[in-house]
Amino acid sequence: MGGNDADLSTSVIFTRLLIERPTQARSVYALSILPQLKLASMRLYRWQSDPAPLSWLFAGAVALVTTLTGSLAMSSASAETSVPSQVAMINDSIEQVWRDYEVRPVGEVDDAVWCRRVYLDVIGRIPKYEELTEFLSDRSSDKRAALVDRLLNDDRYTEEYAGHWATVWTNLLIGRSGGNDRRDLTNRDGMQKYLRDAFARNKTYDRMVYELVSAEGSTKPGTSRFNGAVNFLVGKVNDEKGTLATSSVSRIFLGQQVQCTQCHNHPFNQWKQQKFWEFNAFFRQTRALRRFVDGTNDIESAELVNEDFAGESGNPEDALLFYELRNGLQKVAYPVFTDGTEIARSGYLEDVNRRAELASLMLQSEYLDKMIVNRMWSLFLGYGFTRPIDDLGPHNPSSHPELLDSLGKEFRKSSYDLKQLITWITLSKPYQLEAMLGRANEMDDPSVGESPKFSRFYLRQMSAEQLYGSLVTATDAKTGGSYEEQEAQRRQWLGQFVVAFGTDEGDEATTFNGSIPQALMLFNGDLSRTATDIKPGSFIDELSKAGKSPRDRLTQLFMTGLARRPTKNEMSIAGKLLVARKGNEKEMLQDMWWAIINSNEFIMQH
Repeated sequence: MGGNDADLSTSVIFTRLLIERPTQARSVYALSILPQLKLASMRLYRWQSDPAPLSWLFAGAVALVTTLTGSLAMSSASAETSVPSQVAMINDSIEQVWRDYEVRPVGEVDDAVWCRRVYLDVIGRIPKYEELTEFLSDRSSDKRAALVDRLLNDDRYTEEYAGHWATVWTNLLIGRSGGNDRRDLTNRDGMQKYLRDAFARNKTYDRMVYELVSAEGSTKPGTSRFNGAVNFLVGKVNDEKGTLATSSVSRIFLGQQVQCTQCHNHPFNQWKQQKFWEFNAFFRQTRALRRFVDGTNDIESAELVNEDFAGESGNPEDALLFYELRNGLQKVAYPVFTDGTEIARSGYLEDVNRRAELASLMLQSEYLDKMIVNRMWSLFLGYGFTRPIDDLGPHNPSSHPELLDSLGKEFRKSSYDLKQLITWITLSKPYQLEAMLGRANEMDDPSVGESPKFSRFYLRQMSAEQLYGSLVTATDAKTGGSYEEQEAQRRQWLGQFVVAFGTDEGDEATTFNGSIPQALMLFNGDLSRTATDIKPGSFIDELSKAGKSPRDRLTQLFMTGLARRPTKNEMSIAGKLLVARKGNEKEMLQDMWWAIINSNEFIMQH
């Protein structure tokens, strides 16, 4: 990015700030002329060599050092007791790759940053200040293992755990926009209710998959045949002969990218056009029925039903389907699983329920185990063992094939307990490491195409939902009123963030590749304004009454947002702001907090 572009972008933001936040804009301008405040965070984190505009703007326009140098020096006591054998297996495999490639890992991250990291990944938000200080005051050697166990199994966190993972899987199964249109067959509330209940009860993963693939019933909560699991497939079975259901089920749960084999053989993997239509045949007994609001075209609910399939030749006892080769010839397909297992060819439900058979066959596949392990690893470590994560097979070699295979087998042995898998990953050595790239591990840079070695923690952007949850948690930035009113406000806020930040892609995104509209949304959005309010009872107001001195209060501010103490330079900036504010400490804290929550360091998971 050229200097002129950066200067122009900064001017655009500053002009907007003067209009919408003149108080903060004046402070930002005053700070921007101070020396040595530009891109300090890049020295440690090494953002892209050509940083995205927003990365520069957060450092330059906000003019707040977001470096992690001078981080709180604390002991990083790892969980040394009661460590599951699977953690040792992970560590042995990862360390072997380090030796093979002569890569030296970075050191362990300090307790404060690790605490922030694990809260974000397990329950979808940063820790409250009280939660962070409670963890830091624990002197036991297994404090990290104890915290993971608490987040997973303590009733105080069940609702947040279930809500976070329900959000992750709702976005995965139906996308961020699924169920938001009145004409959509999918009911988003129904999908989320099913998933929240499943995660709250720690339903095993194999059971979840079986139910999502084989479910029948109504999409809408409160209807007589409600079954929230149907929302995964209800919008995918009617159009194009169920081809979207075919590609989604195979990709999400088995890591098989088959979408392009609908029309031709895959050029790189073992999937052929015949296999696509054999897999598709499992969905041909299934239909989605619409239920309309009286007198309108709005869909009140939908129902996913199974019915006899006569086949495309009109003979349900031999319910075949036809597909066309590229040369115009037609061929026949019956339901056959990816490993070659055939089921009855009848289309009568009383003879065979094809989706139920498919779900059962999937539970026997090693790819089911490998796919969920690969997905969960990527969610916690930033990258999976393959790229993309949902494309498994010999055509796409894994970076750690033995580990992927072994973890899949161990997960099956654990009866598909997702909480156990989360425990193994969060206690593993790669998850304890700092987010640094140096000379000893400079080849470990997946952002330039290298296979991940996991010798450091890879930076990644918070999801839109994590960003929302973190701001609300840190500052209690919610409106008053009834639960329904608060929920409506939450959805409105989150909708704005999803539009600005959300993407249905980017499972392995590790940089914040923002734009000017995104920056302005963060700087001037309703949530930011609420989070930085100084009215009585607000976060800043309560903070201004805490601690023994301005230094204590500033430290609490930084610990809340960034899980570290302010640097000397940042303390100096706060002092200058206090002078500029004519001694009004509350306004100084407001300025500093506004800059913190609009910084890369706050938005990134590190």
